Parts: sequence; structure tokens; C-alpha cells
Amino acid sequence: MAVRIGELLVEKRLITEEQLAQAVQEHQKSKEFLGQTLIRLRMISEEKLLKVLAEQQGVAFLNLKDVKFDDEMIKKIPAKFAWHYKIMPISLKGNVLTVATSNPFDMWSIDDLETNLGYRVETVLAIASDIAEAIRKYYGVGADTIERILAETPQEEKIAEATAKEKVEDLEKSSDAASVVKLVNQILQQAIHDRATDIHFEHFHNDLLLRYRIDGILYDAQVSENMRYLYSAIISRIKVMANLDIVERRIPQDGRAKVKIGEKEYELRVSVIPTLYGENVVIRILPTLMLFSMADLGMQEQELQVLQRALDKPHGIIFVTGPTGSGKTTTLYTCLSKLNTRERKIITIEDPVEYELRGVSQIQVNPKINLTFAAALRSILRHDPDVIMVGEVRDSETASVTIQTSLTGHLVFSTIHTNDAASGATRLIDMGIDPFLITSSVELFIAQRLVRKICPECKEEIKLPPASLPKGMEARKPAFRGKGCGACNNTGYKGRTGIYELLVMNDKIRDMILRKESSDRIQAKAIELGMRPMVQDGWEKVFAGMTTPEEVRRVTQAAE
Repeated sequence: MAVRIGELLVEKRLITEEQLAQAVQEHQKSKEFLGQTLIRLRMISEEKLLKVLAEQQGVAFLNLKDVKFDDEMIKKIPAKFAWHYKIMPISLKGNVLTVATSNPFDMWSIDDLETNLGYRVETVLAIASDIAEAIRKYYGVGADTIERILAETPQEEKIAEATAKEKVEDLEKSSDAASVVKLVNQILQQAIHDRATDIHFEHFHNDLLLRYRIDGILYDAQVSENMRYLYSAIISRIKVMANLDIVERRIPQDGRAKVKIGEKEYELRVSVIPTLYGENVVIRILPTLMLFSMADLGMQEQELQVLQRALDKPHGIIFVTGPTGSGKTTTLYTCLSKLNTRERKIITIEDPVEYELRGVSQIQVNPKINLTFAAALRSILRHDPDVIMVGEVRDSETASVTIQTSLTGHLVFSTIHTNDAASGATRLIDMGIDPFLITSSVELFIAQRLVRKICPECKEEIKLPPASLPKGMEARKPAFRGKGCGACNNTGYKGRTGIYELLVMNDKIRDMILRKESSDRIQAKAIELGMRPMVQDGWEKVFAGMTTPEEVRRVTQAAE
């Protein structure tokens, strides 16, 4: 059989005779199916091999990404069978069940399915990864584990297993046995696989929502409706991982945990709050090792040069402005990484510490013991730092101490919540800071937003109607969009980049701040002096084929 398949592949010129001889020799050692050997040796793709096998076996080959599945039919095939046999039900006509499989020679599984389900089973071929993705999408993450727990395990054991203490979880080495531990690991693995930054567990009346935040947007994760029966045990398991009190359910709790997938470690920030129908949990997923690069910020060359000149100064303040989730922390950490040399002492005060930076002393704010931004700032000056980062200027006391720190010869980084760069100065004045202190200390205001990047796999050119362009702008180049594909979960977007505006404090801008002029007038003068507004930077990235007009409008509406 193996030789006949090999000869057929040679006959169709999909592999050479030399490749077949090499694969047969390897196949005899490994005892695996010859096709698997050919795929492992990268002599042929799985899709091409399965198409030939389908022709040889007289069955169809399906691209599951093009198939629309019937929810009612899927409910008739238990998740545990789909996961165990790695099959996806395609159709059920009368007593004939058609399933997709990637192994046409596994007749034992087909016989077992017929015995257990009572249907006559026919097969079509599909790519193994497409089958796994379809099972996850339509049955929901951890569906097989949920079925087994509910069928086999007494409730007392579920909770006992959920509260087993472990320090660093290796998600790939979890027990094969159905348990809440395994279920939570599956949810985390799927989130990391999907590039999620946050996982949201939300409990409502007779309903449970599991959502992943991917590229800044929340998406519902498909889960079994039976997961709600295990919700308490899931929350208990998450609390144990984060060293939280599993008995306390009346007050908010915050904790952290570490997990491992393969060689990569991730830090989890866990926040639990009590709600009307039970506790809600949000898990922030952070890589323990991050490489921060100026090139990855997405700034254009002109802005990078402006930022570099500010970084070269020995003292002064660089403020990064924008709403929560606009990438301010990443910009700050990138600047610190650039300055992080053996000749400099860098200290940060953060709430919370997002990433660990080697060679940087990082302080976590703790209001319970009066370790605030302002209190920590006064103490760290005795440690002779060259560069200081204050996570956020929230009040007049922190703002005042931050400015005084820069005036004593330190380079200081911080963030402030404003919609644009020009509003940074007026916000500080509103906090009670004297304008002359602002003009004496601040060197640069950076406003930013994050826009989703177009998926490169399904990128297509589009025509923009002139009415959709901002006033005074012409479409110099074609625009693009992502039409949606398997690589981007049919969103059309994959990854994010920043759009920026950088307000440099020169003499004319300082004079306007001293006169307490409005942010609109400061903004207009800065543009006149050469500042590229954030909206313009966004549209230039549209015409560069990086993002879409809808994304730019979505994140800049408040800044326009």
C-alpha cells in the first residue's frame, strides 16, 4: 500500500523517485504511515497528499474553512468523540453520518464510532489542523474535558482537583485525566494561541461568557453551555494559581501567576471582582521576556528623530498621553530599554509593574501602606538615579514632585490621560501646576493610539470614495483591507501598530503655555511649526497599506 501511494505521487510528479526512496527508508525505521514521513521530511504538503489519497480511496477532499456546519447536527455528536477520534461531523442524512478525518486508514476508529453512535459512518478527507480548528470553533474550548468531568467526576473531587497548588504551570504537561486543572489549562493555551492579551470570565443569570481580547477588540470564545456548571470550580482553580483566597468572594482580589508553554513563559495578572451573579475574572497575559525596539513602535523617521533628540538630553520630562490601552507603557519601556546601559541608573515606579526589565530597579505602588507615586519619588532620589519613570501622573502632588525631580537634573518619563499632545500642558495647569514650571521641565508630549494592522494573508486593494477622506487630503495611493481568512480568524486584521503626534516644547509653544492659551490654539501652532497630527499619521499608514480608514477613524474620533 505504502509503495503504491509513493508510486502514485511520483507519477503525478509531486515527489521525485529519489525522494520516494529516501522516504521509504525513513518510513521503515519509524513505522509511521509513509505519507506522514513525506510530510515530516517536507517533501510534500499535507493538502496535496490528502487530495491524492482522496482520489485513490474514492472519497472527497474538503477545505473545512469553506464548510458551513449545522449546529443541530453537531449537538448529536458528543465533543469527546470529536476530540478523541480527531474527526469533525459534516452531515447527517438519515442514518448516514459523514465525518472529516485526516487519516483514511484508521478503520478501527470508524468501527468504534458506528458502534457507539449507532450511525453508518462515511468519511471525507480534510487537513488535520483544519479539523482541530473546526472542533475548537464549533464545540468550544475544553468541551471534551467538560463532558468528561460532568459524566465521571463527583463535585467534591472537581473542587479538590481545582485547588491543587502548583507554582509555575506547564500547560503542555497537564494530566490527561479530565479535570478542572486541565480545563483551565486548555482555556489559557487557546488564548495564547489566539494572541489574546486578556481573558474575561463573566457570569450572568443562567449564562456564562468567555471572551478573549485580541488586538484590542473583545471576541466571544465558543464554549460549551455546560461550562457554567463548573464555573465555581474554574474560579477556585484560577484563584489558587494566583495565590488568592478561594473562600473570600465578597471583595475584589488581585494576584499573579506564571505559566509555561514549550520554552516560553507567560505572566498572568489575575483580577477578581464580585458581581450580582458571582465573581468575574479578568486575566492579563504578559510574556515574561519582551524585546523592545524603537523600530517596532511604528513611528515614522521624522518622529523617531524627534524622540531620539529628547532621549539624548540629560534632564527634562517626556510625557506620553492617551487613553487606557493605547500602548503608552510599551512606548515608555522601549525608551527605557534604549537608555538602559551600565553607565545609567534607572528606577521606575509603576502600578502595576507590567514587564521586568533587567538592570532596572522597579517599584510597585502599594496605597495600602502609603507607598504612592509621590512618596516613592521622594525616596528614590536618595538612590542617585539618572533616569526615572513614573507610571502615571494622576494628581497635583505627583505632578509637582515629578516636575521638581526633573528640575534637579533627572530625565523623567511619565504618562497622563489626555486625548492629544497639546492637551497635556493644559491638563497639568488644571492640576494646579504653575505654567512656568511646565515650560521649564517638559521637553516633549507624545500622544498615541493603537490601530490594527491589515492581515497580510488576505490583503486586498480597495477604492476610497473622495467623501471618506479627511478635509484637504487626497488619495495619493490605493488603500487596502483584509477580507478575512483563517489566519486572522476572519477579522481582516492581525497585529497592531501605533499612530502618533509629537509636540516639541520650543520657545513659541512655551510662550503660549505661559499665557495659558487653549489646547486648540497650541495644537494649531504646533502643526504650523511642523508637527504631524495623529490623524494625518494614521492616514499615511492607510496609504502605506498598513491599516484601514475604519481603524484610524475608530481610534481618533475623540482626538479630532
